[in-house]
Amino acid sequence: MTIPRILTAPDGWGTSGTMHFLKTLFWVVLAVIAVIFSLRNWAPVPINLWAGLTADVKLPVLLLLGILIGFLPTYAVHRTKLWRLHRRIDNLERNALVAAPPAPAASEPIAAPPPTGTEA
Repeated sequence: MTIPRILTAPDGWGTSGTMHFLKTLFWVVLAVIAVIFSLRNWAPVPINLWAGLTADVKLPVLLLLGILIGFLPTYAVHRTKLWRLHRRIDNLERNALVAAPPAPAASEPIAAPPPTGTEA
């Protein structure tokens, strides 16, 4: 199955070698910053739970859990909208393939209107 043109980037977007390099460089720098932050803050953080329970969790793990808790619902909504759009596009493509029936041929030729006499 091919991806419909409406869901792909316009020509020239993301195909440049320079843009690919910059995108990769951005993610590498972000990963290095995350690793440095994690190593410098690898300390247990107490979390007070219900009924007097306390859990000690490492700070980077706690931050990662918080990010995932915020990301997953948004991702689920995004995937749901994308799924609906795919269904709609598939339905429209199926309807476009069904051609309208051709107009019936006229049984008698249509005569031209009689001349009015004022034509030169």
